[in-house]
Amino acid sequence: MADEIDYEIIGNDMQIVEIKLDPSESVRAEAGAMLYMGPGVNMQTSTGGGLFRGLKRAFTGESFFITSFTQEEQGKGYVAFSAPYPGKVIPINLAKHGGSFLCQKDSFLCAAKGIEIEVAFSKRIGAGLFGGEGFILQRLSGNGLAFVHAGGTIIEKELKAGETLRVDTGCLAAFSDSIDYDIQMTGGFRNALFGGEGLVLAVLRGPGLVYLQSLPFSRLADRVVAAAGYERRGESRAGGDSSF
Repeated sequence: MADEIDYEIIGNDMQIVEIKLDPSESVRAEAGAMLYMGPGVNMQTSTGGGLFRGLKRAFTGESFFITSFTQEEQGKGYVAFSAPYPGKVIPINLAKHGGSFLCQKDSFLCAAKGIEIEVAFSKRIGAGLFGGEGFILQRLSGNGLAFVHAGGTIIEKELKAGETLRVDTGCLAAFSDSIDYDIQMTGGFRNALFGGEGLVLAVLRGPGLVYLQSLPFSRLADRVVAAAGYERRGESRAGGDSSF
């Protein structure tokens, strides 16, 4: 059984989540995600269940270690967590989704004690071979609250049975385990080379809940790297001109 925790999401474009802890209650978080905590909270870092569990988390892009925060004094305690780039915090009550939810690698932020974070591969070979960002997924399992982080604006879509949605693999933040997930090649030679949307799309088929993110970190990072390269080239040309 997962601990029953209370929480408050603070902020708009760069959200944090503050967890309220009763005595002896705990929350687990990605190492380095803690923003602040109350005086009665004790922090303990470990692999969270042995070497194998640590390796599984590392494979999904998370830290090898996980940190537990426990309220050890009487009265209410608190601890807050923030993500490493702008975006929203999505609370997911796993008990309402059959005890399991899938999310992109690197998106786990924190969860009530008792929630497990595991690697999840797509059942379809196409998703495994060509999924790119969507290949390695995290499965959050348990019966309590978990929190994931996604970039930009969050779009929530409830797919009916048989309803499909095609989406850029990087923009897929999280979805119900009941969703059928596969990869589809982008149609057309010119679309693949010049469309700017990549070679593949994720195809989701309901029923189930889907969370999309408008600004995946990979897209943000690509633009930053491209801009930095442009600036360096500009400085190089300016330096070359000044030598004449």
